[in-house]
Amino acid sequence: IGATFPERVPKGRRMAGRMGGERVTVRNLEIAKVDAENNIIAIKGAIPGNRGSLIEIIG
Repeated sequence: IGATFPERVPKGRRMAGRMGGERVTVRNLEIAKVDAENNIIAIKGAIPGNRGSLIEIIG
């Protein structure tokens, strides 16, 4: 993939890699605090995903 000209991998080149992982389920997390005025729920433990991404809480 980079042995002959242009001796590099072009940006955006489609290559093999991980796929999936869009939906991950985590069970038995503890609710630490509920702030009803600001609509905030504090959860104790690790939540998969980036900061600011949407999560679904099922009770």
